[in-house]
Amino acid sequence: MDHGGGHEMPAARCSMNMLWNTQIVDTCIVFRSWHIYSSFTFLLSFITIVLLGITYEYLRKAQRTLDIRVASGLVRNNSADMKTPSTRNAEDPPKRRHLSAQSGSETVRCFVYPVPTNLRIQRSVLYGVSVFLSFFLMLVFMTYNAYLIAAVVIGASLGHYIYGGQLEAEAILVGTSDAGKNIACC
Repeated sequence: MDHGGGHEMPAARCSMNMLWNTQIVDTCIVFRSWHIYSSFTFLLSFITIVLLGITYEYLRKAQRTLDIRVASGLVRNNSADMKTPSTRNAEDPPKRRHLSAQSGSETVRCFVYPVPTNLRIQRSVLYGVSVFLSFFLMLVFMTYNAYLIAAVVIGASLGHYIYGGQLEAEAILVGTSDAGKNIACC
């Protein structure tokens, strides 16, 4: 828009690359409004993406922690129910189901417990947010910008270092890692 002074600002354009690139200025990240205009806004964007990668790893850890808390509560509550005399009538459904499955050469026995609605909601919300963030980071990755890809990888690596400080060694060795989501008891 010219106000009589002859100084018209050119409209900034988002550069959309479908090839590997190292462009900094005029790169847009996911939204047209997340437009990198300078080296400084690039640095802020880089740091933001690293923090999003760390947040994603935090969410994965929070999911595992919540699942462990829920699982231990379900087992504890159902163990107490098994020790006390049953007051339920024969038509009440049992609180858990027994599953058997083959895992390699051995039979694995496990129980599947119904999860109360409030805990299912918590687990679902946490899962939904982590899925959203994972796809958002995938879209950042799809800018094909080497620096932004590095920010995603650095964020994920730092997040894994920060939140991955414990390992369930026995579960991994017997093939039941990943919060009980193995083929034997799914």
